[in-house]
Amino acid sequence: MKFGYFDDQNKEYVITTPQTPLPWINYLGSEDFFSLVSNTAGGYSFYRDARMRRLTRYRYNNSPLDMDGHRIYIKDGDTVWNPGWQPTKTPLDSYSCRHGLGYTILEGKKDGVTARQELFVPKGDACELDRVTVCNGGTTVKELDLFSYVEFCLWDAVDDSSNFQRNYSTGEVEVEGSVIYHKTEYRERRNHYAVFWANCPVDSFDTTRDAFCGVYGGPADPQAVRAGHCSGSIAHGWAPVGALHIHLTLAPGESRSILFGLGYIENPQQEKFIAPGVINKTRAHAMMERYATDAQIDAARAALRTHWEELLSTYHLESGEEKLNRMVNIWHQYQCMVTFNMSRSASYYESGTGRGMGFRDSCQDLLGFVHIIPSRARERILDIAATQFEDGSAYHQYQPLTKKGNRDIGTGFNDDPLWLIAGTAAYLRETGDWSILEEQVPFDNDATKAQPLMEHLRRSFNFTCTHLGPHGLPLIGRADWNDCLNLNCFSEHPGESFQITGPSEGPVAESVFIAGMFVKYGHEYAQLCDHLNLTEEAAAARKHIDAVEQATLTAGWDGAWFRRAYDAFGKPVGSKECTEGQIFIEPQGMCVMAGIGKESGQAAQALASVEERLDTKYGVVLLQPAYTSYQLNLGEISSYPPGYKENAGIFCHNNPWISCAEATLGHGDRAFAVYRKTCPAYIEDISEIHRTEPYVYSQMVAGKDAPTFGEAKNSWLTGTAAWTFFNISQYILGIQPTLDGLRVDPCIPHTLSGFTVTRRYRGAVYHITVDNTAGVQHGIKAVTVDGKTISGNVLPLAAAGTEVTVQVTMG
Repeated sequence: MKFGYFDDQNKEYVITTPQTPLPWINYLGSEDFFSLVSNTAGGYSFYRDARMRRLTRYRYNNSPLDMDGHRIYIKDGDTVWNPGWQPTKTPLDSYSCRHGLGYTILEGKKDGVTARQELFVPKGDACELDRVTVCNGGTTVKELDLFSYVEFCLWDAVDDSSNFQRNYSTGEVEVEGSVIYHKTEYRERRNHYAVFWANCPVDSFDTTRDAFCGVYGGPADPQAVRAGHCSGSIAHGWAPVGALHIHLTLAPGESRSILFGLGYIENPQQEKFIAPGVINKTRAHAMMERYATDAQIDAARAALRTHWEELLSTYHLESGEEKLNRMVNIWHQYQCMVTFNMSRSASYYESGTGRGMGFRDSCQDLLGFVHIIPSRARERILDIAATQFEDGSAYHQYQPLTKKGNRDIGTGFNDDPLWLIAGTAAYLRETGDWSILEEQVPFDNDATKAQPLMEHLRRSFNFTCTHLGPHGLPLIGRADWNDCLNLNCFSEHPGESFQITGPSEGPVAESVFIAGMFVKYGHEYAQLCDHLNLTEEAAAARKHIDAVEQATLTAGWDGAWFRRAYDAFGKPVGSKECTEGQIFIEPQGMCVMAGIGKESGQAAQALASVEERLDTKYGVVLLQPAYTSYQLNLGEISSYPPGYKENAGIFCHNNPWISCAEATLGHGDRAFAVYRKTCPAYIEDISEIHRTEPYVYSQMVAGKDAPTFGEAKNSWLTGTAAWTFFNISQYILGIQPTLDGLRVDPCIPHTLSGFTVTRRYRGAVYHITVDNTAGVQHGIKAVTVDGKTISGNVLPLAAAGTEVTVQVTMG
């Protein structure tokens, strides 16, 4: 069942009913100011940090869902309705929601009146713009009351939701005409405030929630809207809000457009006030003046559209597969941009109050983003590296506002250091900017301990070399990529964090997955050493890599697949010796991508075992058989019911690893089949089962052991975004940046007769046409560049500003 449709020409997903299986959301903003908005105008806004600079409130785990947002109410006589249906839920005569690239447009119609709510965050400004256009399509004059409403958060979202004995006494506002300034705590430690405004005179306003909603009311039936006017309340403590009311008289066929804005303003400390207790509004006035007219708003929308067109032009596919084109050209890359900005910090499932930016998450997100804005990728790499410790380990997370490590989770996730090599190597392959390795980067944000970035990579590599277990495999620490496989945890009591209970430095528990990573990204590190003429270091690195590879082929091999790990007692995990959890997905993907067992046949056998034992119609599950009881030596993974999350759920993040691995062995049909099973455009028809958005990936889909097999959860912020684009663009379509230029090496289904990719690379534009009339899955017969045949399949580097025509014949 579908609840909407793709509009590829406008790069939108159009939702045709407000009652989607779950709220389907979009992200507004791509720089410092962000808003999340659902298909019924629910959501919230923040500046840079979803915890520390939250502008508006959002209540998670609430019933009914999605009550908080930027609400527009229309009062037409005794009828009150919202253009997005929520929160009044008044039945609409028509409804649509258009989620586009950085904007959302909601349109509702009721009793001859149409209201269009257009939401976006303009480029270069810290604000959200909501333009509301109301049209009287009837035959008589309409007297309407229009209300716009937001509820302010008191900045720190954790404190706001817990410290009520203080917060019920701190809310402060100023009102100036059609503008409400939220200035809680501005008198003391803060230099920032929020501004909520309309670009026209208002008839009334409220700034306290009790006055607008009623003490026992709420956004579904606000008493001010029912009354047809606000009371002019001024918040002194309690819950500050912004509510603006405008009375409209519309003749038949007449329309009225009004802008409501929500902005964030910072003032230098010495410029905070213009008079005792009166905030400096100069910057707010300038912001409002930039969006005073429809022409200015249209220009901001046009600039946003141009911005996205430019970003998406970096990689463009034309093939015979409409759904494939749609994902590659629009939604894969759009989600990559969002995950780059957010990491795992703020979604409808990640509250934005705890995790901040993930070290490994942000490094992986670079894989799908680096081609879009390389300069921002460079900045991100340096930020990530600055949270690393001197021994090469790292904070698992850091806060985006301070760019400092998050001590709540700490360190000890032993795959983290290797991801820094992965992200940096991807940047170098894309840009050839070797100067980044010379940048002085602090350890633990201590400038006195700064070393070149190359030294950070060296310590990342050496951390694994010096943290090997009894089988010669890397120690797992608190966990590796799977945060829920906690082999050194031994948590027995409710409330204990699986990640930080027990020792992290266990000397026995080992990870075969990290071994695969070490071989794959260790070779990438050695290649960097080669390019820097560090010949002896490269040779020494490869000796370490060879030793771990051999340990993986022996101690890490279970006879038909790669084992997952060894626990704290030296017993195998992910082995036929186990009653449950005999085979895991992660090492099969990573080890085969690393080329381990490719020549001996073990790689092909491992992937055959995946297809036989882990594959399902909705994707590849994480493990089998599922755990049916809690295993103290394994930790959180066994705490989930069978089929959910890490306990045999379909973890979309590592499904691309299997697809990449199949492509590594030249299996184009199988690589594409795995890709399709979780790809949103290919499963849109089962939205009533899948439930989350049909245009972006989710973290998890319930596995075959679950009663809700096929149901997705935790959409948007997932490493799936980067890995699926990395998979489809570099492994399947095979357009691969290398340190020396673009390599073309497609591995596609034999039914795909060819395709064309336009790829911007190091300032030049490559038009690459692949001819597969031979109907093969892998293999290149000939490559021509501007009509001249070349040897091999690495394209010569072209000068910046030039265009190159490439013809590739498979066979």
